[in-house]
Amino acid sequence: MAAGKEIRTKIKSVESTRKITKAMEMVAASKMRKAQERMKAARPYAEKIGRVAAHFSQAHAEYKHPCMIVRDTIKRVGLIVVTTDKGLCGGLNTNVLRTAINNMKEWQARGIDCDVSVIGNKGLGFMQRVGANIVSQVTGLGDTPHLERLIGPVQVMLDAYRSGNIDALYIIYTRFINTMKQESSFNQLLPLSPEAALEKKDAHWDYIYEPEAKGVVDALMTRYIEALIYQAVAENMASEQSARMVAMKSASDNAKNVIEELKLVYNKTRQAAITQELSEIVAGAAAV
Repeated sequence: MAAGKEIRTKIKSVESTRKITKAMEMVAASKMRKAQERMKAARPYAEKIGRVAAHFSQAHAEYKHPCMIVRDTIKRVGLIVVTTDKGLCGGLNTNVLRTAINNMKEWQARGIDCDVSVIGNKGLGFMQRVGANIVSQVTGLGDTPHLERLIGPVQVMLDAYRSGNIDALYIIYTRFINTMKQESSFNQLLPLSPEAALEKKDAHWDYIYEPEAKGVVDALMTRYIEALIYQAVAENMASEQSARMVAMKSASDNAKNVIEELKLVYNKTRQAAITQELSEIVAGAAAV
């Protein structure tokens, strides 16, 4: 029964794995609810401030913020890549990194250099392996995004844009659609793209600034960048927990199927061994 012992060992090993994946599924389901609530609470503010910032860029103000001015030539761009710190979440990170690397290759073919800011350990490891020019990074965010930890690395990109070192800034992250569907989202942060946020492209917007246009617009653009970065990370975390829950459920179901198949093979092997022993006993009795 050496073969039967090996099969029993495999069954115990798969059962242990299934216990782990089942526990991870339950933990991810619990975290997913909190992450979704946090993401949904922040989404209206991010959408509204994006529209307001787009309206400002269309208004005929006496002051134009540098983030609202479109540059004639694009020589270098900045890319903020948002990924997870941990794995076991299906193809979530793979889709984001594939989109990022495709855009980087396209820019390279057009002679445009790229600086990368990475949020998340998985993205950092990948960008280091492909030899990307990483200018800032942040990892170990946990389950709750904190703006004070995010704005530091992103500020490096904002300073580079204001100083003219980069001519455009993009962000790529995973947008949460529903529990079963998440998709990578590639958006332009700077300069402002008003057509993407305005409800009516031909609408004319004008404002009265108090105390002055420069102070109001500068504060608004700071809030605009902070809101979009926070929302992107919140969306990515909600997508991460949803994808991990689905992946662990699939792993648990597959483990259950493997256990059933192994038990069937074990029973067949055991029955064959019993039949062989009975045949030997009967044959010995007949010989006597």
